[in-house]
Amino acid sequence: MRLRRHRIVSVFLVGVTLQVLALLISSSNAIEIDTGQLERTAVTRYGPRAASVVADWLRLMQQHANAAEGEKLTLVNRFWNQRVREAEDLAVWGQVDYWATPLESLARGAGDCEDFAIGKYFSLVRMGVDSAKLRFIYVRAKLNDGSPNGIAHMVLGYYATPSAVPLVLDSLNKEILPANRRPDLTPVFSFNAEGVYVAGAATAPVDRVSRWQDLLARMQQEGFKP
Repeated sequence: MRLRRHRIVSVFLVGVTLQVLALLISSSNAIEIDTGQLERTAVTRYGPRAASVVADWLRLMQQHANAAEGEKLTLVNRFWNQRVREAEDLAVWGQVDYWATPLESLARGAGDCEDFAIGKYFSLVRMGVDSAKLRFIYVRAKLNDGSPNGIAHMVLGYYATPSAVPLVLDSLNKEILPANRRPDLTPVFSFNAEGVYVAGAATAPVDRVSRWQDLLARMQQEGFKP
């Protein structure tokens, strides 16, 4: 969904409870990967180059699984920002809004803001970061392009403690900064395994839940075992 420059996030807070979203997302808390199946899927669907990139990703997660969490954030943020270029879903997938699996994003070498956040999220969870510390955050991002209200954008937030100011892992600004040092971002809502966080609402956006469920199903076919 990333750079739809003339459209702000529309948040449809109807129909699906927080408990449903939490159940779907919590299945990723202890993710396992069948590396052989994942690499076979990469080479079969996308060719040797994709398999090589996926192998680099698996190696990163394995070699740094015992690193300090701050180092994990830096390594994962850098890897995804270097290996994937920003592109619209319509150009990459022929769809207006498509949530790619980490394998799909790495194989194509392109994705939008949601794909970056998804890739970073599953990388960190695989490396042992508690998923309760991570949130997908929808924001309005102000760019220097004259857009008066900003663009619809997603980042990944890391909360060292539940009440901490989150660190922002972003595809626009490559530096990891606390949210209070990102005045260009205005939060709209966020979600993780614990629920959805938005002022005055207790329900989840129905389209976000269905896309997450579809994402997990495709990941399982590729070799992920959430």
